[in-house]
Amino acid sequence: MDVLVINEPFVKDFCRTQRWAARTRGRVLRAPDWLAYATAVLEQDGLEVKLYDFPAMNWDREMLGRLVTTHRPRYIVLDATTPSIYSDIECARLCKEKGDAAVIMVGPHCSALPEETLSEGAGAVDVVCIGEYDYTVRDVIRHYPRLDEVDGICFWTDQGEVRRTSPRPLIANLDDLPFPAWHHLDLMKYFDGGKLYPYIDIISGRGCPNRCIFCLWPQVMHGTRYRLRSPENVVDEMQHDISLCPRVVRGGEFFFEDDTFTVDKERAMRICEEILRRGLKITFSVNARVDTADEELFRLMKRAGCRELLVGFESGDDGMLKRMHKNARVEDAREFMAIAKKARLDVHGCFVFGLPGETVETMDRSIGFALSLGLHTAQFAGAVPFPGTDYYEYCRGKGLIKARRWDEWLHAGEQAGVIEYAGLSNELINRYVDKGLKKFYFRPHYMIRFLFQTRSRSDLYRKLRGARNFFAYLLGLDREKSATK
Repeated sequence: MDVLVINEPFVKDFCRTQRWAARTRGRVLRAPDWLAYATAVLEQDGLEVKLYDFPAMNWDREMLGRLVTTHRPRYIVLDATTPSIYSDIECARLCKEKGDAAVIMVGPHCSALPEETLSEGAGAVDVVCIGEYDYTVRDVIRHYPRLDEVDGICFWTDQGEVRRTSPRPLIANLDDLPFPAWHHLDLMKYFDGGKLYPYIDIISGRGCPNRCIFCLWPQVMHGTRYRLRSPENVVDEMQHDISLCPRVVRGGEFFFEDDTFTVDKERAMRICEEILRRGLKITFSVNARVDTADEELFRLMKRAGCRELLVGFESGDDGMLKRMHKNARVEDAREFMAIAKKARLDVHGCFVFGLPGETVETMDRSIGFALSLGLHTAQFAGAVPFPGTDYYEYCRGKGLIKARRWDEWLHAGEQAGVIEYAGLSNELINRYVDKGLKKFYFRPHYMIRFLFQTRSRSDLYRKLRGARNFFAYLLGLDREKSATK
């Protein structure tokens, strides 16, 4: 075996591939799309490669050891996030003990702190790929051990020193990438209570031109320039995915994981026109921003099968929006909702508590704002200062980070804030997150409407499963000690 690509085990229900890696309140499990891209590139290069998603299979470290012993790979690729980094390094150490593979680590945490990751690994990790790694992993394998020839990495030299090479340019033509290697995974194992079941991620563009201080992926992985795939290439992938998982068109949906699908109106419209031209009967949802509301675009998206817009409203306070560099106003949000409702599109609203300047009053204002918008669903989260972001540098400079170790970025595996302001404790922020969720979802008229708007048996399944997950979180029914197996 040439390569094992591993989404390694951590705490139960941990979702490493989302924007804020954690055990989410709704127990979301998302497919490892970035690893699937890297796997497809390696296959395209003629390598024998296997992709395994341990969280989806509910596998533990013992299984990791068995796989390494059985396959005897020459290279092992492991993902890394901030909350899981110590466990990720232990997985790397286990791989070294069970075989003689070179261990390559990818992901946002090691991209932000490559030298620290290698030093913490103390020989368990051989190479860190910094940032967008689809082709970087391939080039490491092509050139190993002549790693000075590979841009965008940090590695141990033969002299026992850590060396960083020149930055790697971001991928210019995303159409050149093969489609994600979903054939290695069971796509029916992935679940998000806010999305139709089953759902498949589509990434039609990378990067985000906006500069929100807390947003991890543009700052650390994919940059602030929105790079676009052609509409034909995007819809080709949709048809390919349908052949792999036909149930996605029988009650499920595609989800455009682009930071902001609607930021380029012309390109978004061309994707919708291509879907209609091919006669695809699909459902899809997208990420959007309040400053991209456009009635012509939204009506075309609805015709093409769009169900829902996921929007980062973040706050109901203009001062907070300004301080987080959201470049949007509360009034923009209300105008957005009016246009979305006119186009008969559902809206999922995202709100964050605990960014600079937050107070009890601004959090209460945000909750009231969320309740007033007529949202289909909503989420509330405590702000997390991930390494590599402007927010992390701000919090570190001000001495606001309560956590002293990376594994304190979670609490018993749950999403949790890690910062303390004068007059605004970490515990208070977390209480307001739960307060927002309860006030939004525990409205009797909301619960009745949500249940009676069920589309199909699979829609009923995802709603009941999502409700079970959510109530289990709120009631603390499944907060067992999250020791890594």
